[in-house]
Amino acid sequence: MNIRTRTNGPRNYGPWLVGLGAALWGTESAWRIPLNELFDAEVIVFWEHVLILLMFLPLLLPNLGELRKIDLSTWGYLLFSGFAGSAVGTIFFTLALKHGNPTVVNVILNIQPLISTAGAVLLFGDRLARWFFLYAAIAIVAGVFVLIERPELVPVSFQQAGLTLGTGYALICAFFWAGSTVSGRGVMLGMPLRLAASMRIVVGLVCMIFIVLLHGKLNGAALWPAAAHANAGKAIILFLLLASISGGIPLLIYFEGLRLTRASTAGYFEMMQTLAAVCITWGFFHASLTLHQIVAAVALMAAVAMVQWVQADTESK
Repeated sequence: MNIRTRTNGPRNYGPWLVGLGAALWGTESAWRIPLNELFDAEVIVFWEHVLILLMFLPLLLPNLGELRKIDLSTWGYLLFSGFAGSAVGTIFFTLALKHGNPTVVNVILNIQPLISTAGAVLLFGDRLARWFFLYAAIAIVAGVFVLIERPELVPVSFQQAGLTLGTGYALICAFFWAGSTVSGRGVMLGMPLRLAASMRIVVGLVCMIFIVLLHGKLNGAALWPAAAHANAGKAIILFLLLASISGGIPLLIYFEGLRLTRASTAGYFEMMQTLAAVCITWGFFHASLTLHQIVAAVALMAAVAMVQWVQADTESK
């Protein structure tokens, strides 16, 4: 889901902005999980895009003239980024929270850098670091143990072992968000940051309109169902918090932090997203992990951080 930009050099506060933005992103489970009780997943993502776009209009409108300068390849990257990351990936994340252990879901999404790195190699001809495959293998093995709550039950039943529908949705989400990261890099090569962030929301909203329409939910009864009518105040507050604290605000903070931070440093501070999410899903929703899942989660995040570090070191040479 994240778009990596070139940095202008390290600053003392840059990494902390990255950490703050990532941590605020990690709060979204606090609002998305209770919204799952009131709305269908695609409807949640639809309203989320509507509200974020309203927030971003002051950034978008003054820069609309820049769209005439955008080339065809940049438009292609933008359309895919908005479709895969902003719309479809977020739907699968919402479904994963609904049907799986939210803590597992948030931890396993850390595999995204592995996928996006491989995608950048195929699309942009990036070089793989010598140690990439070792750390990637460690991350994948650790990810498997994060997903499996009870390994001894795998021969009996995948579902009893912990491999639920939610874990499948989380993996699909990771692929879509990682693909969005790669295409987002293409966007940033040909479009200013603020315009790119705003237009991604526009594309995402257009995609969501079509998705909601195809599911027959572009009507009042589906967009604001009976459960939402009965809890209108709660629904409105949750949507506002999702779109602001976990949506538009961290997006701007995070990108400003990336502009001032080395990629190798930013990778560590991005882990704040997982830490914040786990504190919420485990602390408030009691979605706990077993001991082996905790060990595997730490190994996964450490391995992914090392992947980001060795890749950044290779790209800087």
